[in-house]
Amino acid sequence: MDLFNHFFSALSIENVMFSLAGVVAGTVIGALPGLTATMAIAILVPFTFTMDPASALIVLGAIYTGAMYGGAYAAILLNTPGTPSAIATTFDGFPMAKAGNGDLAITLACLASVTGGLVGAFSLLMFAPPLATVALAFGPMEYFWLSILGLTLVAALSEGDSTKGMVGACLGLMLSMIGSAVMGGDIRYTMGSQVLLGGIGVVPALIGLFCIPVLIDLVTSRNEHLELRGRVASLRLGEAGQIVRKSKFNLIRSSVIGTVVGILPGAGGSIASLVSYSEARRAADKPESFGRGNPNGIIASEAANNATVGGGFIPTLVLGIPGTPADAVVLGALMVQGVRTGPSLFNEQGSIVYTFIFGLFIATLLMLPVGLALGRYAYRSIIAVPKTLLVPSVVFMTVLGSYAINNNIDDVIVMFAVGVGGWFLSRFGFPPAPIVLGLILGPLAEQGFVQAWMIGSATDNRLGMIFGRPISLIILVLAALTLLYPTFSRIYHERKHKRAVE
Repeated sequence: MDLFNHFFSALSIENVMFSLAGVVAGTVIGALPGLTATMAIAILVPFTFTMDPASALIVLGAIYTGAMYGGAYAAILLNTPGTPSAIATTFDGFPMAKAGNGDLAITLACLASVTGGLVGAFSLLMFAPPLATVALAFGPMEYFWLSILGLTLVAALSEGDSTKGMVGACLGLMLSMIGSAVMGGDIRYTMGSQVLLGGIGVVPALIGLFCIPVLIDLVTSRNEHLELRGRVASLRLGEAGQIVRKSKFNLIRSSVIGTVVGILPGAGGSIASLVSYSEARRAADKPESFGRGNPNGIIASEAANNATVGGGFIPTLVLGIPGTPADAVVLGALMVQGVRTGPSLFNEQGSIVYTFIFGLFIATLLMLPVGLALGRYAYRSIIAVPKTLLVPSVVFMTVLGSYAINNNIDDVIVMFAVGVGGWFLSRFGFPPAPIVLGLILGPLAEQGFVQAWMIGSATDNRLGMIFGRPISLIILVLAALTLLYPTFSRIYHERKHKRAVE
């Protein structure tokens, strides 16, 4: 009976309007390159301080949900991830837009985002306490091996050349070591430059690697950014629905992956989307079609990164440990509201928590009409804008997005420098995704390894600390299988083809 009361409380006109406003604001901010979901919440969180705790949580959850989906717009239409979580969406989203199917791609992203968000919210409602204990079992070494597992995904992100993908990932790891060390604070590889003291930020590098090369190609090419092939359909909802139904296993698998990765503190939507994209490609009948406009790539990425919203709230609410960077901002807002997170939260302040969870369901459902409406006009607008106006507008947004992170012009310099370097690397066949992946996972791997080494040294059991923990061994085996899979798969298909010819 109490759950019904909380549900009807979330359905109040006031909370529904808060949810709608949060989804719209989050979607718009998330669609702008560089303005991440974390930034969307940070910008709008002061407006929630005068609200009651349940409504404030609903607004923040709605903003978070909308921003995660909003990143798909720029990823699909501009080949620039609006948020880091939309990196994998660019792989097949932009090729679909180039082929004249941008409206279909946006509709697919919306349907996948809503499904992933609902799975994450359902997991938060049903499994929060037991799933939170899983996160507690992860120590420093488990995070190190989880990072290594993430780096093995370059096999799926290398666009046919795993060697260049590994080189790109190593380059990303090297970039992540510039500036102040994660452990100890030592200054490294700055070459005396004040600009590099703060290191290479993920968001400036992300904008630079994905956006600047596209802008350079636009300027140097006579062709339009997107070609209008035939009539622009309104939503293509029926066509998208059929694709989603055929890909239901990929949709559910990606949503579950996103929820589980979201539970792990510090992992976030970018890792979840890349892991689910890799799994979707591995399970596909024609893995070579990924990266060329395969709808399953969009479904996998968007379902996973939106599922991290609900998954990330599990350790945030139950343990007081933020699952993602955006959850850390929400945790700070909860402290201002006087809400004490922890295992007793569901008992002592259950009305606030359950009202928020049902509000998250409502916000996710509202994302369907909001996302479809905004996506329709976004696609029409991007096609209608001439390249002479589009390029300066995108340049302005990239500068604004890079600068707004820390209000520091150094981030803009880093963005342009990394972007030009990324353009030169792309001329030689080095894709940007492995570089970004190495940059994201570098600090997590370094911190985990150094902490585990220090613990092993203190207990005189370094090897046992690195290789003797059961979860670490499981992740290590998965990493080895992931790394070796492309080789075994190539040998299998070559033998199969040879037998067919004979």
